[in-house]
Amino acid sequence: MNNANMNMLLNMLSKMDKKDLEKGIEQANKILKSNNKDDIINQLKNNSNNQ
Repeated sequence: MNNANMNMLLNMLSKMDKKDLEKGIEQANKILKSNNKDDIINQLKNNSNNQ
């Protein structure tokens, strides 16, 4: 990961509250452990678009 991407990620994380951060970590762990990573990512994208 280059410095620009890392800075952007850290900036996003600093703006999240604890509840959102924990939810994001839980979703990331689910994606990393899953065999259907693309399905989970698409589902998350659809959920965020509907909010």
